[in-house]
This record gives sequence, C-alpha cells and structure tokens, in this order.
Amino acid sequence: MNLAITPLHPLFAAEIGGIDAGRTLDAPAVGALTEAINRYAVLVLRDQRLNDDQQIAFASNFGRPEINIGVYRSADQRRLERPEMADVSNVNARDEVHRREDQRRMFNLGNMLWHTDSSFRYPPGALSMLYAHAVPSSGGETEFADLRAAHDALDAATRALIADLRAEHSIMHSRATLGFTEFSETERAALPPVVHRVVRRHPGSGRATLYLASHASHIIGWPVPEGRLLLRDLIEFATRREFVFVHRWRAGDLVIWDNRCTLHRGRPFPAEERRDLRRVTTSDTAAALEQAA
Repeated sequence: MNLAITPLHPLFAAEIGGIDAGRTLDAPAVGALTEAINRYAVLVLRDQRLNDDQQIAFASNFGRPEINIGVYRSADQRRLERPEMADVSNVNARDEVHRREDQRRMFNLGNMLWHTDSSFRYPPGALSMLYAHAVPSSGGETEFADLRAAHDALDAATRALIADLRAEHSIMHSRATLGFTEFSETERAALPPVVHRVVRRHPGSGRATLYLASHASHIIGWPVPEGRLLLRDLIEFATRREFVFVHRWRAGDLVIWDNRCTLHRGRPFPAEERRDLRRVTTSDTAAALEQAA
C-alpha cells in the first residue's frame, strides 16, 4: 500500500493521508504505517473521527496496549471507562475543567517536561497514539525531539562516554522536580524505579538512539550529581531547535509517535479552556536492557 506522505520536518515527522483510523486496517495498511513510523517516528493523521474503542482497536494493530496506572485518579474520579486509555485532559469525571489548584492538574503539569511515555515502567512504552477530541483556542502544542538525529550529532568522545551507561527512571523523580511529592505508599509500590540504557538500538530503523526523559533520575554507578548533570546536558542537546518538530493541534488529529527514539512535551494553554486528548500506548516487547547499540 502506498501512503500519501508529506514530510513535516527535515529530519523526521510526516503527515499521512488516506488512512481512516476508525476502520479495520488490512495487513498492507498496517505494514505501510509501520514502515512510516520507523522512518519518520512521528506521524500526523488529520480529520479522524474516533471513539475510545476505535482508538484502542487501531493501536492494537501495532502492539499490546498498556494498562493505564491511574495516579491521583481514584475509581470515582476516573472519567474514561477503558483502562487502556490514558486521560491527557483537563476535565474531570463530571466533565468540568479542573480548577487551577486541582491536584490532578498539578500532577499533569509534568507532561510539560521533556519525556518519553512510560520509561518509568517495565516494559516501557513503544508507540503512543494521542487523539484530540477538543483543543483550546491557543497554546497546547506538543513538541517532539528526534533522539536518533541527536545521537548522530554528538561528538565522538560523548558517544563513547555514554555508550554503555544505564539510568534509573521514576515518575516520582520527574514530578519531584516540580515540587510534587505527595504520592501514597500504594502509588509508590505500583510504580517502582526501573533501569534503561542511555543508548539503544532502535528496532525499527536499526539506528542508534538516545533514550532520555525527565523521568531519568541518575546514572547507575556514578555519583548522583554528576549523573544528573550529564542527563541534563544530553536532554538540552537533544532538544535543540534543529531536532524539534512542533505539532499544533486541531480537533480530529491523531498523532502517533515512537517513544523509543523521541522525546516530547506539552506546551502551556489557557487553564480555563477545555482540552480533551486521549492516549493509548503500546508496550515495548523487547527488553530495554538488551537493546544495546
């Protein structure tokens, strides 16, 4: 199957035409989309019409959807029925926009840090598929960084330094950098730290890639301050403007990205305006520590 592909950035990201994500895909369509994901890492499908079941069914073509672990969303607060669906929105179960001081809103502000989905889990996230039901009048963009291109651009000494390093990832760490530390013991037990390589071999393209995130706390075997400085420097380098694509949302957009070779972050938007985005993430089937570059 030949897709209508329009590149959106010199290095990565493309808009895909001719796909209705709400319909059952045949094998050639799944294969063509997989090839496009491996090449471009971020795909934009405009003007889709999806309910939650259709979005989950579409994601299931590319792997097993992970089960969302609700942090600060108890059973009576959960807005969406399907556990495969992550609620990346600012509305509650009564369909009201969160108050500015709402604890769930404070937690979700962490999405504005550069991260890769579910690096704090094992297995970590592979592909994420985020669908826009409603978007604010301004702001709320999502920025993506190409970690394969960033790795290629590192100097030889840095590539040699980081080639065999491992980092510990924890959602508690990323939220703590914003001053958000009020996790229950149950939540901490459900999301223990995990360890991943700093450099991996991306399975789809065969290219070496950095694997970074705000969830990355420290380098294993290094003094914590030294490791954190290295991680900060790497993220700062990888998110230079030449490596970044900015997606400006419209209702009906479905954006697919590969967490194994990209970083992303949300941007601010008017807190009083409704923003309803819903995400399904597939699990990475390969063991992260075995993905040596």
